[in-house]
Amino acid sequence: MKKLLFALIALLSLTTSCVDEEQFSDSPSGNLDALWKIIDEHYCFFDYKQQAYGLDWNAVYNKYKVRANDHMNAEQLFEVLADMLAELRDGHVNLTAAHNFARYWSWYEDYPMNYSDALYRSYMGTDYRIAAGLRYRILDDNIGYLRYESFSNGIGEGNLDEALNYMLLCRGLIIDIRENGGGDLTNAEKLAARFVGERTLVGYIQHKTGRGHNDFSALEPQYLSPSANLRWLKPVVVLTNRHVFSAANEFVMYMKCLPQVSIVGDHTGGGAGMPFSSSLPNGWVVRFSAVPTYDCDRQSTEFGIEPDHNVQQTDADTQAGKDTLIEFARKLLAK
Repeated sequence: MKKLLFALIALLSLTTSCVDEEQFSDSPSGNLDALWKIIDEHYCFFDYKQQAYGLDWNAVYNKYKVRANDHMNAEQLFEVLADMLAELRDGHVNLTAAHNFARYWSWYEDYPMNYSDALYRSYMGTDYRIAAGLRYRILDDNIGYLRYESFSNGIGEGNLDEALNYMLLCRGLIIDIRENGGGDLTNAEKLAARFVGERTLVGYIQHKTGRGHNDFSALEPQYLSPSANLRWLKPVVVLTNRHVFSAANEFVMYMKCLPQVSIVGDHTGGGAGMPFSSSLPNGWVVRFSAVPTYDCDRQSTEFGIEPDHNVQQTDADTQAGKDTLIEFARKLLAK
C-alpha cells in the first residue's frame, strides 16, 4: 500500500497544472468562479452526493454567483465561498484565509460524543504506559486497553512490539480510537497490519483521469499484508464515535475486514476522499477530496461506517462513572 500512496502523491502533483490553466481576476466574482471551477473539475464525490442528497453543482453556482459582487469586502466574500463549499457536506473541504478557516463539521457536531475524557482518565489511572502515540494498560479483567488519539501521532514498529508484547497474555484487546480525527494513513496501515493473519483485501481506490465528474480510472484493489513483527490474532474490539474521520475511518474500514475484530460504538464520521489543495487568485487556499476510496464491498465510506454493535453512552453509566462502550466491549471479549 505504500507504493500506492507514493503513486497517488505523484498523480496529485501532476494535477496542479490543470487547476491553474485558466486565469481568473482577483475580484469577488473572479474568486468565486475560480473556486467553483476547481471543485467542478477535481472534486471526486459529485455522483455519490447527487444520489445521497441531490447535490447539483451547477445549481450551486447559480445560487451563489448572485451573492458575489465586486463591491463586497473580504469578510463578506469569505462567507459566500464558505457557504458554497458547505453544500458538499465534506469534512475534507476547507477554505483557508489569513483571518478565518472555513470547515464543515456537522458530520460530528450534530451527534452525541459518546466519549468522556473524565471517564477515560478514570479507567486509565496514572500508571498507564506510553509508547509514542499509544497509551495502554491491562484492565482488571485481563483485557488489554489501547488508546490512540490521533493518527497524526507517530508510532514505530518497536512501539507496537512493546505494547502488544506487554498485553500478550490478555484474552482480548480494546482499541479505542474515539475522537480520532485522522492523520497519517501510514500509521493506520501500520497498526492494522498487526492484526492481519494473511494478505487481505481491505478496499479499492480510484484516480481522477479528466475534468468530467465521471472521469475516473477503474477500481484498483488495496491489500493489507501481515506485519513482519509481532501480531495479535486474538479477539479485538475497536471503539468508535462520530468524530472518527479520514485516516481513522480508513483504519475502521481495514479492521472491519478481519474475522477476529468487532466494531463497537457509533457510526464513524467518514471522510473517504484523499485531500488535495489549490489556490485562488487572492491567495486563499482550498482543500478538497480528490481521490475516492471504497471498502472491500466497493461501497463508499464517505459518510461513515456502521459499527457491528451500535452502543451509546448512557446517562446512568456516566453518573456511575462507567464508560458504556468500554463495558460493552469487555463483556463481548469475555465471551
